[in-house]
Amino acid sequence: MAGIVLLSGGLDSTVALALYLEKGSIDLALTIDYGQRASRNEISASRKIAEFYNIAHQVIPIPFLQEQTHSALVNRSENLPLIEYNKLDDLEGQALESARQVWVPNRNGLFLNIAAVFGENMGDHPVIITGFNREEAATFPDNSLDFIEAVNRCLAFSTQNNVTVFSPTSIYEKKEIVREGLRLNVPFNYIWSCYESGNKVCGQCESCQRLKRALLKNDAKELVRELFEIDQK
Repeated sequence: MAGIVLLSGGLDSTVALALYLEKGSIDLALTIDYGQRASRNEISASRKIAEFYNIAHQVIPIPFLQEQTHSALVNRSENLPLIEYNKLDDLEGQALESARQVWVPNRNGLFLNIAAVFGENMGDHPVIITGFNREEAATFPDNSLDFIEAVNRCLAFSTQNNVTVFSPTSIYEKKEIVREGLRLNVPFNYIWSCYESGNKVCGQCESCQRLKRALLKNDAKELVRELFEIDQK
């Protein structure tokens, strides 16, 4: 079966890629540029990761999506939400508010349908690999197993060659994704898991905080120092 990975250059999609390669092959990595703040960093990270795994890489620009949202993830005039480290599991407070501020309309649904178009030209039963996770599904329902099931029901009608979506990370929390990444020797130094753009990660956005926590829960203090350029004791 042909494999297509939706690769953002972040932790989840990179580990999902590596997990899938344990039992299958991936023919193409797609990175979507929808005008997000970190698009340049994400494209650069994704390109390095695709080269590392010897996978063809293509960037798909969809500028209209930027025009259809006021999300802080896209709108540079809006401040990115900052979340306290000890509030990452506050599902009725800071975590929920952070998710609302960076929500992009139907983003994951659109990405999967774009990938399915490519899948229609890749033989029978192609698989779209994506890096959803249980932890963020609590505030981003389009990361959930229910969402994957719903998308696969739709693709059964909208594709002729049985394109399906599979997320090897969907049953994991971030700490478990990091654990698997360490086991598989994923190139953590290539990833970009920050909402912001710049020469280094901000270290304060929700995505940075979740990665930092997951690394520390795996006692990967050296990686914390390297990725966040801090002295973590």
